[in-house]
Amino acid sequence: MREVLQSKIHKATITEANVSYVGSITIDPLLLEKTDLWPGQKVLVVSNSSGARLETYVIKGLTPGNGEICINGAAAHLIKEGEEVIIIGFQMSEHPIEARCILVDDKNRFVQYL
Repeated sequence: MREVLQSKIHKATITEANVSYVGSITIDPLLLEKTDLWPGQKVLVVSNSSGARLETYVIKGLTPGNGEICINGAAAHLIKEGEEVIIIGFQMSEHPIEARCILVDDKNRFVQYL
């Protein structure tokens, strides 16, 4: 078994960083659907702005299409509102898989599959 790329949201913009919220990353439900990321799934978040890298888990946002991507809890000390990030999900597999990777615009709206 190998851990391989399953999903990626490329060039997303952090819409909120909330240190007081219980940890994780909240993501617009439409983006979760496009990438097949699940609530509770572990993801790697990489900031293109600061270079910070962290692992957390997904929380499904409440409003489909609002572009919400919120870094919560202690992670909000590392990645701030307005930063550009890549959100990466992995899966264990015995064979290569076709990852669902998307590009979003500066409002976190789907642009295209990569």
